Amino acid sequence: MTHALIVIDVQNDFCPGGALAVPEGDVILPGINALMNEAEAVILTQDWHPGGHSSFASSHAGASPYEMIDMPYGPQVLWPDHCIQGTDGAAFHKDLNVDRADMIVRKGYRPAIDSYSALFENDHTTPTGLEGYLRTRGIESLTLVGLATDFCVNFSAVDAARLGFDVTVRTDLCRAIDLDGSLAAAMDGMTGAGVSVT
Repeated sequence: MTHALIVIDVQNDFCPGGALAVPEGDVILPGINALMNEAEAVILTQDWHPGGHSSFASSHAGASPYEMIDMPYGPQVLWPDHCIQGTDGAAFHKDLNVDRADMIVRKGYRPAIDSYSALFENDHTTPTGLEGYLRTRGIESLTLVGLATDFCVNFSAVDAARLGFDVTVRTDLCRAIDLDGSLAAAMDGMTGAGVSVT
């Protein structure tokens, strides 16, 4: 076993009707489930914020969602409150085949730092533990799908490529937020890091 499918953040708050809905975020579910059936290993990631997380606009007086601020670890988009631990919004979409998962990686649970990547917090140094899991299982190549292309998928793919994994992003099984050109920038960043974007 050398290959894993990583399904990024297919949660209610990122799907239509959710607090931070990605357009057509639910359309990709049948294709993801079908790909799971072919995968040697399946890993799901789950955004898992405590209430009052520092990445929420509501945590900063006078701030509005989608504003940029500087945090100790770098620039940070301020988001609507989303994926709060234990809420329905944080739950996986009901149509996602969660039973197929070997592992679920929760991220973004540290109150003072956001975490887009499946591998590192947004300081790019604090690990989630996923790299060690993949290494000990002998997994060398990764296929990434899920939400959102330009944030959590992008950061995960770039980090994985920089760690030496062979990384493919299936854009047909991803959807983007596309915030002020973030999708084009993400595509450039992924290809520049050696990610195969199909």
